[in-house]
Amino acid sequence: MFLVSWLWHGVALTDLEEIRIPIGLYFSLAGLVYLVLGFGMTFAVHTAVMHEWISLKRAFPFTSMLLGAAFGFFVYLVIFVLGMSFTKGGMVHVVADVIWQMVEQGLGGLMVSLGIIYDMHKRYIESERA
Repeated sequence: MFLVSWLWHGVALTDLEEIRIPIGLYFSLAGLVYLVLGFGMTFAVHTAVMHEWISLKRAFPFTSMLLGAAFGFFVYLVIFVLGMSFTKGGMVHVVADVIWQMVEQGLGGLMVSLGIIYDMHKRYIESERA
């Protein structure tokens, strides 16, 4: 998610040129935020699987992406309320930002689900060897 965010804000939109804090501090804080988001999303997916809110048998990666998109919507609401947006304003920018946040966190949800699938496959292979 951190890499995708940097590609979007730093390369595609060049928003990072306009920030008012030192770039090192920005990347450190952004890395910390994405680490917390990743842990939160991993915890949410594990909890949903444990309580069988998400089925591992049907569209698990897609459902995890939807959960990530919901995380993205929530993250954007927090950013919007606190006024920490890169955009100058306007409804088009607000819609583009919320869609981008949902896509970015949806990709994070997909990565979490793929990590869980990999871990389950690895444990299955190890148990078959024993």
